[in-house]
Amino acid sequence: MEISMPVTLRMGDLMSDDEFFQFCQINDTLEFERDSQGNVIVMSRTGSLSGLVNTHFTGHLFSWNERLGLGVMFSSSTGFTLPNGAVRSPDASWIRNERWDRLSEDEKEKFAPICPDFVVEVRSKSDEPKYLSDKMKEYIANGARLGWLIDRFEKKAYIFRQDGSVETAEINAVLSGEDVLPGFTLDLGELIK
Repeated sequence: MEISMPVTLRMGDLMSDDEFFQFCQINDTLEFERDSQGNVIVMSRTGSLSGLVNTHFTGHLFSWNERLGLGVMFSSSTGFTLPNGAVRSPDASWIRNERWDRLSEDEKEKFAPICPDFVVEVRSKSDEPKYLSDKMKEYIANGARLGWLIDRFEKKAYIFRQDGSVETAEINAVLSGEDVLPGFTLDLGELIK
């Protein structure tokens, strides 16, 4: 039996932000997000090859961030409460220091009420491209300045920018962090083989 992922549980406003955070902590062997209507989204675990791509990407971003120290980066298990009320967990994300430092310690301990400046989603076999594209648009609408959707099946990346534009990059492209991640580049051909 094949189940289409992700699965959305219609919840409405049954859980507050704190209750949703506790729900996720209690069920820590599962992965959840929440949409802007309060519905709980059950996410599938990443397959090994998608996890490998994500780890390689995260390593590159980590090295760049360690050299420059301009912000803080987060893994795929980190949730953020976006301005529209959705709680999302990008595969990798980064926030400028000055924005992160404005949050209280209590806010940082939960799903921080902030949209990352930069987000990455790596498409897994179970991911529907439209769902991921809509998710990227949601990040941009909520304040992300740059987002990359890496589709290892189509061997492409989609670059989402703050101005609402979306650019497609082929497998031989070198992606630039532009003014969001100054000096950061990623060779797609090395990442997606």
